[in-house]
Amino acid sequence: MAHVHKISFTADVENKDMTALVGAVSIPKSTPFYSIDLDSLTNNLKAIPNVRDAAVRRLPNSTIRARVSYYHVVAAWTDGEYYFPVSDDGKIVQNPTAERPESALLFRGYIPEGMDLTEITNAANDMAADIDYIERIENRRWNIQTNTGITIKLPEDDFAHAIANLITINKNHNILNRDISVIDMRDESRILVK
Repeated sequence: MAHVHKISFTADVENKDMTALVGAVSIPKSTPFYSIDLDSLTNNLKAIPNVRDAAVRRLPNSTIRARVSYYHVVAAWTDGEYYFPVSDDGKIVQNPTAERPESALLFRGYIPEGMDLTEITNAANDMAADIDYIERIENRRWNIQTNTGITIKLPEDDFAHAIANLITINKNHNILNRDISVIDMRDESRILVK
């Protein structure tokens, strides 16, 4: 009866620490090759924080190969106490930390389950250095709070266009560094500044 000879790993991220992966598929070499529960190993890998997907298969020469793909974190969300990574597909990853991630867009407040944050993240990324946090308002629209204390009220529809306009206005008039408290962009025909 053949035993496991080798376990190999591949990941979609270079230079990733594989310690957690090795622990999740730890198999004694004396284990019979065909008695290994591949579904169980796959589930162990998927339970590792930041792992988006995983697959385990048998290869010739008594080799087990594990393949994993990771979430690509582009922002963070806070519940007021912890910071959760947000992946490039808008999913909030259940791997919180107590420290705010450096240079990441930060969301706070209620975000509906399954809401895709990709569009707002992509739109706001060009002004990330000016943003303290982004917040969902009444589950209809977004507000941006700047590092200088300005609340930017975005429209329900086409908020990406409003953010692009704001970036242009800021480049031309340095509006985000002025002594104002609110930029209301909810009405497409005019921008109100208080």
